[in-house]
Amino acid sequence: MKPPIRDRLRRLRRAFREKRADAFLVVHPVDVGYLSGFTGDSSWLLVLGRSACLITDSRFAEQAERECPHLSRTVRRRPLAEALALRLRRSRIARLGFDSESVTVALRQRLRGRLKGVRLVAMRGLVGRLRISKDASEQQAICRAVRVAEEAWATFRKRIRTGMTERRLATELDHRMRLAGADSPAFPTICAVDASASMPHAKPGARRLRRGSVLLVDFGARVGGYVSDLTRVLFAGRISPRAREVYEVVRAAQEAAIARIGPGAGFCDVDAAARNVIEEAGLGTAFGHGTGHGIGREVHEPPTLAPLSKKGTLEAGMVVTVEPGVYLKGRFGIRIEDDCLVTRTGRRVLSRLEKDLEAMVL
Repeated sequence: MKPPIRDRLRRLRRAFREKRADAFLVVHPVDVGYLSGFTGDSSWLLVLGRSACLITDSRFAEQAERECPHLSRTVRRRPLAEALALRLRRSRIARLGFDSESVTVALRQRLRGRLKGVRLVAMRGLVGRLRISKDASEQQAICRAVRVAEEAWATFRKRIRTGMTERRLATELDHRMRLAGADSPAFPTICAVDASASMPHAKPGARRLRRGSVLLVDFGARVGGYVSDLTRVLFAGRISPRAREVYEVVRAAQEAAIARIGPGAGFCDVDAAARNVIEEAGLGTAFGHGTGHGIGREVHEPPTLAPLSKKGTLEAGMVVTVEPGVYLKGRFGIRIEDDCLVTRTGRRVLSRLEKDLEAMVL
């Protein structure tokens, strides 16, 4: 068994034993992959006191054998809940833990009907708390995802032409990320021109890039099960005075937030560092979202760096985005986003893309 997987299972066992459970059921595909190395879906992981069993079906039998030789495997010919019940009867489990954030009400009722004599013990966010701090292998994987996205960006910039639609631009960048080694984009790529960019999660459409346009690009690559998440703003030929002013405010806000990152920093304190800069510039009402979030196997993971994140502090091993933005309705939006690793002594910015204003002109 690979050391990271062994350590993750060990920490999970310690956590569910503290809740007096005999075993733990993992159903969320991302969590199953994190704890087993399995990359398929439609499968559950049953973690017992000294072993773990992957419950899958014939579609994934060969894949599971290749990816998870360290686990016992059940190739089911009946519904998952029935296969689980049979496995539990053989193991004499009395108390079964599960993550209430990933088990639906309907699934919980189905399990109750199948697992006679087994008490279900809800443990909210148990695996998520294990995943919040990334081990060395995960940090390396995220760095690979960042490098792939950056390589694609360099090629993409050279291929941008006025007249291209947002949809064409997004498709081009997705293609470049795959050519650079991405398994897929980390999320639907955002290419938003001018007024479209005033919507933080704009969907690429038919709006065309013109001379003088503002182009906001939010993108990331998925590589080996881990993601990157970056945003840059480009200017087609010239920068208006107002766009120049807003860009420099957002850049200063991002620098302030990055400087605040380190072990022990409050989640809301990092957000406040960026928000204060934007508010002092008179643009506070144009910044409506949080300053950042965790990334890893998913593009949005804990922690959340936002005003309402009053509890919790950064710890070494966490990887977070820092992405303040200003959005002027009907005109344009400016957001700058980088990925940062919290280290024992401070932070390391993983992304290396340029963001000096003059370097952002096409």
